[in-house]
Amino acid sequence: MRRRHFIEIHEQTWCPAIIRDSVTDYLQYVINANQIYEPIHQKLSNAIRATKTERVIDLCSGGGGPWLSLRRKFEEENFPIEVCLTDYYPNVEAFERHKKELGDSISICTKSVDALNVPPELKGFRTMFSAFHHFRPEQARAILRDAVNKGCGIGIFEGTQRRLSVLVLMLLLPLPILFITPMIRPFRWSRLLFTYLIPVIPLVIMFDG
Repeated sequence: MRRRHFIEIHEQTWCPAIIRDSVTDYLQYVINANQIYEPIHQKLSNAIRATKTERVIDLCSGGGGPWLSLRRKFEEENFPIEVCLTDYYPNVEAFERHKKELGDSISICTKSVDALNVPPELKGFRTMFSAFHHFRPEQARAILRDAVNKGCGIGIFEGTQRRLSVLVLMLLLPLPILFITPMIRPFRWSRLLFTYLIPVIPLVIMFDG
């Protein structure tokens, strides 16, 4: 399919934080529950080792991305990396949950971090999961150029495909969301309100997907 670039509602400045964080919490839950990115672990590990660093700067982390499951894979191979979670709109509560569960292997940046111009103090191998498609072509090139100019390795991973069949499946997303929502932690009454009574969250996830 030819690429068409549309906005993603949860990334707009006018999107309420309560909706944005609920969307990223849902995405983080699905990514980790299905271990979507575990197949890339070895390639990622090899790339990080090649840059002679043990620090990862995760860009566009959303609700924390796949690091709850991926970080354990690194522990199994005795490669003690430190992962710093960052985002343009940091979901600080989700970041802190990751830090509480994974301890000192996770650090968090509570300030807004622009993937097109990462602050020089955030040095390390950069990763981006399920977010590169958010950017227009010129922005995508700027992300790569910034990594090169600052001498940082970068790994970009996407779990989606631009196919008609996938688009059709996205239209059905509100149905599984109704079943998954009670399993997402932390429990929030607001998540139930905007999922079941006023179904804003399912509609935003469907549109953005």
